[in-house]
Amino acid sequence: MANTTGAGEVTIDPKRDRLVITASSLGTVFEWYDFFVYGILGALIGKLFFPSDNPTAATLASLAVFGAGFGVRPLGAILFGYFGDKIGRKYTFLVTITLMGGATAAIGFLPTFAQAGIWAAILLLLMRCLQGLALGGEYGGAAIYVAEHAPKGKRGQYTSWIQASVAGGFLLAVIVVLATRTAMSTEDFEAWGWRVPFLISILLLAISLWIRLKLSESPVFAAMKEAGTVSKNPFTESFRYPGNVKRIFVAMFGVAAGLTVIYYTSQFYTLYFLTGTARVPETDALLYMAVGAAIAAPLYVAAGWMSDHFGRKKILLTGYALSMLLTFPLFWTMADAANPALSKATATNPVTLVAPDCDFNVFASKHETDCAKAYNFLSKRGISYTKSMGTETVLKVGNSDVKGFDEKAYVAALEAAGYPNESDPKERNGLLIIAVVAALVALSAMTYGQVAAILVEMFPAKIRYTSMSIPYHIGTGYFGGFLPLISQYIVVRTGGAFNGLWYGVGVVAMAFIVSLIWLPESKDKDLD
Repeated sequence: MANTTGAGEVTIDPKRDRLVITASSLGTVFEWYDFFVYGILGALIGKLFFPSDNPTAATLASLAVFGAGFGVRPLGAILFGYFGDKIGRKYTFLVTITLMGGATAAIGFLPTFAQAGIWAAILLLLMRCLQGLALGGEYGGAAIYVAEHAPKGKRGQYTSWIQASVAGGFLLAVIVVLATRTAMSTEDFEAWGWRVPFLISILLLAISLWIRLKLSESPVFAAMKEAGTVSKNPFTESFRYPGNVKRIFVAMFGVAAGLTVIYYTSQFYTLYFLTGTARVPETDALLYMAVGAAIAAPLYVAAGWMSDHFGRKKILLTGYALSMLLTFPLFWTMADAANPALSKATATNPVTLVAPDCDFNVFASKHETDCAKAYNFLSKRGISYTKSMGTETVLKVGNSDVKGFDEKAYVAALEAAGYPNESDPKERNGLLIIAVVAALVALSAMTYGQVAAILVEMFPAKIRYTSMSIPYHIGTGYFGGFLPLISQYIVVRTGGAFNGLWYGVGVVAMAFIVSLIWLPESKDKDLD
């Protein structure tokens, strides 16, 4: 049985196909593991590399550096996309995984701010940028390599393993961080144990290289090379090829932007919400995330299979629509399950901050005015509040009024009104939290599972690596990579614990409209 394309024939070879899928997927698991470890340890890294009297500022600085890794992904897409279309798929993603593994391991050796001052933060930013550069080339190479080995009618199923491996990378990162935390005291983990998850990348890199060196070149690229039809300049051709600019636009705003904010909402935003707003201890939150992600991870492959049978576009649009409808209800449910006392206090004794129009900078290391101190205090506690203009700073909690800023008085007023400092594990509904996490990951699977097949089928073979990598990494890098930072900033500035979700819902709405109008159905398309 064969699938004939313009570049040659792709035959079903079970042994070869298993090796192709395994090698590409495992490599992607390890590469995303490297990327996610930083995100999971973001709050601690903020303390170690961006010391401040303002924990909110330190966390946001850490998230900004996290976002910077995504910001350089388009550069990696251009660089490695060029080489992927010029010299081949195989050798390009061998380079990207080496760069990713090396940069991640290097973070494990970096000095902290206490040891090297500002140079620690600079070196951290450099390593994050190298990670982003590598990731900009990795995904396109792995997705194209698998898709170009896949027979017609199974591209969605084959490439869905690449998408599932992204969830696998997150799951592996969570497991390693949890295992490391539980193996030592909190003091030891914060002193040196945090380095272990980064250093494990050395072992993962060795395994990835060993497996990928067994692979041969993609049959599509091999046929192009033999025929002498390899692109002379993939970057310029990507913008000159007839109709390709429109395809890049649709891939960026209709596919990449939408699926990535759903994915990062289901992972990082959920984690920050549980630990920050719901006041769940980080170890417990990571455990809920790991179990929920593990339950729903097979749905990535299921979505790829469904896209082969029912259509890529139909599954994608359904996922977008459900995400817009269910995001807020799912987070409301999770908040009630994670910290019922907080939900009850918020409903019965709402908080209002009366304050003059003061200069509140969320990134400031120290706040001088009472109103800025009050905003910072409420942000750190993850408490929803409404703002009201006044001549002096007054915290209103239920029937209590606290004038000026007095942290002890604020804490006492909140406690008297039923606001807990932490989530009570006896009242917490862990099973419901896991169910919500699984539902959020399921929404991600519906939009992410078939994306590799969609993007590969959109672009011609000679410029495929470059053409799909650029919009994918601009879309994921800027819309998704900065989601934790933007969402948290919205929460801090508005006072609404759920307001950060509007960013993701808005981006998904845009992606839905673009895909509905301009995204073609491609499940029956032959690859050229």
